[in-house]
Amino acid sequence: MTDTPATSPENTPPPCTATGWRIATIVCLIALAIAATTAMSMFQQFKAQMEHLQAKMKNLPQIKYVSVLVDDKNAPAQLITFDPLDKFVQIQRVNDIKEGPNDSMQLWAIPTAGKPRSLGVVAPQIKTAQLPATSKMLADITQLAISVENKGGVETSKEPRLPYLFKGALIQKAM
Repeated sequence: MTDTPATSPENTPPPCTATGWRIATIVCLIALAIAATTAMSMFQQFKAQMEHLQAKMKNLPQIKYVSVLVDDKNAPAQLITFDPLDKFVQIQRVNDIKEGPNDSMQLWAIPTAGKPRSLGVVAPQIKTAQLPATSKMLADITQLAISVENKGGVETSKEPRLPYLFKGALIQKAM
């Protein structure tokens, strides 16, 4: 016979639960590390996307003023836009009216009070033209107009000699 005591169910030590808790803790820490890494990566991607879109927005035209000049029959004749970043008034011809060989079309800024101011002579026979301008030049203006003048236009200090061919309200667009 052997001198080893017989093990009975009452003498068996309880199973060790510390090993199970350690494994669960390690699994939770790994899951937490993966979640934190994923969150940081997504944040960096979002930040890069925002910077890209902001840079793209800077390159887009930011139209501040718009005007549609109409003829005597209220048909659209000219589309006028102003982008303060470019500092140009852009004039797009919508109709097919062309000035004669001895004529010039001149763009006028008409304030609520005071005399009209010339913004310049529109280049002849061009579908889309640009004239230099600033926001300050258009700040108190309520209407724009185009008159047909003798070749070269009227001096900037004088008023138009002929009646307006096209006229329209200047609208300040909300950005």
